[in-house]
Amino acid sequence: MKSHIIKRSVVIDRHKTSVSLEESFWKDLKEIAHSQHVTISKVIENIDKTRQGNLSSAIRLFVLDQVRRHGDPWQYSRVKYPDKSQIA
Repeated sequence: MKSHIIKRSVVIDRHKTSVSLEESFWKDLKEIAHSQHVTISKVIENIDKTRQGNLSSAIRLFVLDQVRRHGDPWQYSRVKYPDKSQIA
């Protein structure tokens, strides 16, 4: 599986910045924002307030944490597998 890094511009506290993430993290982040009824920029702004490392890494850790906390690792993913027992 090849992972494509996508660079996107976001606004954090009225400042425009760019963030580079793998496509799957962008998709999951979008789903998380949608489920929280906020924009992706707002989610990233909240991550930015508490991060200790670089922003892209902090976003990846946030997405991983959200998926782990809510049990179903496929909950936020747009990738749907017919039989999850086949995934190792």
